[in-house]
Amino acid sequence: MPDGTVNLDLLVDMVRLSRTDLAGVLGMSRDAVSKSARLRSNTSQRKLRDLVEILLRVSPWAGSLPQAFAWFTSQPLPSFGQQTAADLFREGRADAVKAYISRIEVGGYV
Repeated sequence: MPDGTVNLDLLVDMVRLSRTDLAGVLGMSRDAVSKSARLRSNTSQRKLRDLVEILLRVSPWAGSLPQAFAWFTSQPLPSFGQQTAADLFREGRADAVKAYISRIEVGGYV
């Protein structure tokens, strides 16, 4: 959206999940994605923006946004002891995932 707010309805349509399922993957409460005030909070929006950034950066080599989300949730990352990007995200380590993607984008090793 023009104000930088993530449109959750569009996001869940693109990754083909329910709001509740997306909240679970991201380690957010169900209220964080179902109650308007919580959804608009800085914390919720920051997490959603981080996810969108990660998916948009991965989608060119994953093939699509749903495939980027599949990578996010299921691809073990050797640099992080085989944790997935979603595991790291739930630990509050979205910046580590972004740094990992940056290394891959410039031809670095996984």
